[in-house]
Amino acid sequence: MALQTRYLFTASMDVEAAQEKLFNEVYDTEHVPLLLKVPGVIAVARLKKTTLTMIIGGEKKTIVAENEPTYSATYEIESPDVLTSPGWGAAVDQGRWPGQVRPFTKNRRHVLYQRILP
Repeated sequence: MALQTRYLFTASMDVEAAQEKLFNEVYDTEHVPLLLKVPGVIAVARLKKTTLTMIIGGEKKTIVAENEPTYSATYEIESPDVLTSPGWGAAVDQGRWPGQVRPFTKNRRHVLYQRILP
């Protein structure tokens, strides 16, 4: 994986089933495009948890990640300061996200990672 910066920020969450279609529509068509305009945001990838089967110690195992959120977005950012910038603050509260989507999310996790290799 070729990262352009040293920092990744992840926002992970579940959403109430009745709001899932709206959640995905707003995330893809409004939320991500707004955040990509924030200075210092390089790229965004959206992910959905799926079944994991792998070989560990010579044995095939299915791993169940209990209580892990279903949806994640990974943001490649130039520095942690991006997350406290006026641009970020404005972008996360624009569009339908704050009023029509955010109230229906749960099990939210926000994590900042710093690349250590290469």
